[in-house]
Amino acid sequence: MQEKMLEVQDLKMYFPSGSQVVKAVDGVSFDVYKGETLGLVGESGCGKSTTGRLTIRLLQSTAGRILYGGQDISALRGNALRDLRCKMQIIFQDPFSSLDPRKTIGDTIGRPLVVHNLVPRAERFDRVLELMERVGLDPNWVNKYPHELDGGRRQRVGIARALAVNPEYIVCDEPVSALDVSIQAQVLNLLQDLQEELGLTYLFISHDLSVVKHLSNRIAVMYLGKIVELCDADGLFDNPVHPYTKALLSAIPIPTIGEKPKRILLHGDVPSPKNPPSGCRFHTRCPYATERCRTEEPCLREVESGHTVACHLAE
Repeated sequence: MQEKMLEVQDLKMYFPSGSQVVKAVDGVSFDVYKGETLGLVGESGCGKSTTGRLTIRLLQSTAGRILYGGQDISALRGNALRDLRCKMQIIFQDPFSSLDPRKTIGDTIGRPLVVHNLVPRAERFDRVLELMERVGLDPNWVNKYPHELDGGRRQRVGIARALAVNPEYIVCDEPVSALDVSIQAQVLNLLQDLQEELGLTYLFISHDLSVVKHLSNRIAVMYLGKIVELCDADGLFDNPVHPYTKALLSAIPIPTIGEKPKRILLHGDVPSPKNPPSGCRFHTRCPYATERCRTEEPCLREVESGHTVACHLAE
């Protein structure tokens, strides 16, 4: 039986907006197992990045619990939270804005070593060079600045910085979406190699389903602050159940000879998280919606072993 590294229970994140609140994450629950990659996908604005940042306590949740190694970390403060930072890290989406332009590459990678006092001062420079080599960066670039590197190399700096504290769990927040396709493949392969070498666990956030399938063991699909489907990667692609998942998968371009797979087009805009629809949040765009969908919110139910769906029609 796989060991649970992270347990997220009914997690909520509401942001005030004038007299209303934005329900960015609204009752999300899932587990992340040690050594796996859990993909988190959905349209822009569905709450993927917010969920990832909540799991490593970059944001304080409005409600819900986050268990890491069985310990509730939802309310950690001070030194306890500081110690947690060595176990949980993040790789940001933009490899330029996430780096301090005033700091050299060596200073950026070495900063976590200073903050957490992990390596004696005399050994820090050697540790920085070791990290650079591990992620495929030329050690001769240690005194260069971020603007002197291309996007792929800047993202490798971000990966090296995350690895500096020897973490167990890393949130990859769309780490390749800002890169050229050829560079994306290199960074994805690097992440896979590091996972195998270091036994890392990833929460991989992306809107690109092809990338997520390539990297993930299981995939969770989010829509308007909620998870609507979760199962292993092959099961999701071979047997999607939720209408939203089916529409997402139909949008993936597949080179074929002859008749092309039918594209499922969703009509209407994504509702505002300030005022989400009653019942199933997808019912305003779902071609199969019934009166029950409009009035009763579906819960995540297991339709087969390891495959959970929030849809009345799946029953």
